[in-house]
Amino acid sequence: MRDVVRVVEVGPRDGLQNEKAQVPTATKIALIDRLSACGFPVVEATSFVSPKWVPQLADAEDVLAGIARREGVAYPVLVPNDKGLARALAMGERHIAVFTAASDAFNLKNTNIDVDGSLARLQPVVEQARAAGVSVRGYVSTVLGCPYQGAVPVRDVVRVAGALHAMGCDEISLGDTIGVGTPAKAREMLLACAQVVPMAQLAVHFHDTYGQALANVLTCLEAGVRVVDSAVGGLGGCPYAKGASGNLATEDLLYMLEGLGLETGVDRDAVTRTALWIGEALGRRPASKLAAVALANGAAG
Repeated sequence: MRDVVRVVEVGPRDGLQNEKAQVPTATKIALIDRLSACGFPVVEATSFVSPKWVPQLADAEDVLAGIARREGVAYPVLVPNDKGLARALAMGERHIAVFTAASDAFNLKNTNIDVDGSLARLQPVVEQARAAGVSVRGYVSTVLGCPYQGAVPVRDVVRVAGALHAMGCDEISLGDTIGVGTPAKAREMLLACAQVVPMAQLAVHFHDTYGQALANVLTCLEAGVRVVDSAVGGLGGCPYAKGASGNLATEDLLYMLEGLGLETGVDRDAVTRTALWIGEALGRRPASKLAAVALANGAAG
């Protein structure tokens, strides 16, 4: 029996949103098109947030209008509120994502509202999206630690994940926003959430600040999760969490998954070439180990 892991590529949105220099729209479009050709089932394209808060993604409509959509590939967009949803629906999007955090402190810094207020604001967004036949993914940030309050109790993560599931989110992604998690804590958190959300509807999303992302993914795979978020070249960080490094690099994740005999349908070599290409476009080397090996062997994007 095939054992398949669905890899959700978040580089174009969660990765590029933290870039200090403005990334040209054409580069974003080219990145998404390259990733689409790698075989990903999901490439998170952009976000309909206010340009005031995330200026890097102010060109969301232009990006979505410019990409070459492939059959079988979903291009979800992040929406923070009903205004963002309206923009997404106007573009004909069929997949959206909403976000909140398990930490009151993070929510207050990020969206000027606490956890309960955030959930209340998302409820009508999810309802409207579902009524329009749009799939909804829910992100829970700070599941293993918060840059403002420190430790986040597992019960808080479970409560938020359960609330998103109850309001109609099809999938819940559990994000270690600042990358402080370690395997035992990651497993404990995942299994606790699986008590209120079916494991098949859970995803994990690790940042690699302390080099623990792959280890965390492995222990969560052993616990039963089969959806993992990652970003080509280890792009990203968090604009609201100083010092948080990028996401787990997709190509490094794929190398581990292949070694475990798990199928993804994604071309690892093509992803590595894409990592080298976007690294060159951004003026720096990708953060991944595979990209470093490729560069040492004289590869180019």
